[in-house]
Amino acid sequence: MSDTVKVRLLFADEGSFHHEKIRVEVSALDGYDRLIDALREEPSILKSNYIDVDRLVSATRDDDD
Repeated sequence: MSDTVKVRLLFADEGSFHHEKIRVEVSALDGYDRLIDALREEPSILKSNYIDVDRLVSATRDDDD
């Protein structure tokens, strides 16, 4: 079992959309009911990834490789 999970981020940028994939420590998600909250608030996630929360539209776990 992996200690990270892949997350697909969808961003809106002046009428167009693009996505990015990042890896997040599973333990960083503990204590958050919603993935989006962890991405916006968890210091360990924010320290290792730049996430433009103003343009973030959605975030989903990406179990596909």
